[in-house]
Amino acid sequence: MQKRVILLAVAAALACPSVGFATPAEAAEKASNPIAAAVADHRRSEANRARDSYRHPIQTLEFFEVRPNQTVLEYNPGGGWYTEILAPLLKAEGHYIAYGSTRGEAPTKAMLAAKTDWFGTSPRYIVFDPTTGNYPEPGTVDRVLTFRNVHNLLMAGDAQAAAAFRAFYAALKPGGILGIVDHRLPEEADNALERSSGYIKRSTILRLAEAAGFKLAGESNVNANPKDDHDHPNGVWSLPPTYQGGDTDRAKYQAIGESDRLTLKFVKPK
Repeated sequence: MQKRVILLAVAAALACPSVGFATPAEAAEKASNPIAAAVADHRRSEANRARDSYRHPIQTLEFFEVRPNQTVLEYNPGGGWYTEILAPLLKAEGHYIAYGSTRGEAPTKAMLAAKTDWFGTSPRYIVFDPTTGNYPEPGTVDRVLTFRNVHNLLMAGDAQAAAAFRAFYAALKPGGILGIVDHRLPEEADNALERSSGYIKRSTILRLAEAAGFKLAGESNVNANPKDDHDHPNGVWSLPPTYQGGDTDRAKYQAIGESDRLTLKFVKPK
């Protein structure tokens, strides 16, 4: 009788992959697409998963040519939205480095410490200090990624933005890639909006990147949102997930979704 019960339990488990068994198709996808496997990691928070439809992490990281055996530097990872994907992706063969301001050091280190078991090696945090040129070790990084941060650099001043791009360039190996996602400001818009709205022009990012030595290698519309007209009382922060205006026009902004975004890929020439 006991043997029959065990056999029935095994059969039920095999029939229901949700209890822990991957289907052959799922197993094949994880083997062939490690980025998809990292996005599917069960440890990712539900709040972060809910934003996948706006942030398109699989297509974005594929576009930036991120691989599991690389050293990846993420500038200003914030609450760790992409960290939850990059950590399991790089755990076995790669390395993850967080790079950011002194102000962000304590919360970022706390975020990384809470995810220690996600990493194969201890993640490093390097403080970005444009006044001293505190750069990561030159020529050691395969990818530099930054998501919705260039507008913050620009709002802090042209000098700080330029210093950051020089740091990105110095850190990368020859042939390495800088991947940028940021809120798109139409080219015909007033330049002053770059200082207040959270949106930034493509031409501004190109200017900063090219001044540092980068060459544009490609761009994607994977994170574009044609519903966003880029004109909101609180800039990008009117939109989800921030809803800075509270309940005012909340349904309108919910219907728009997250911001219209540029996705740009630059290369450090060999």
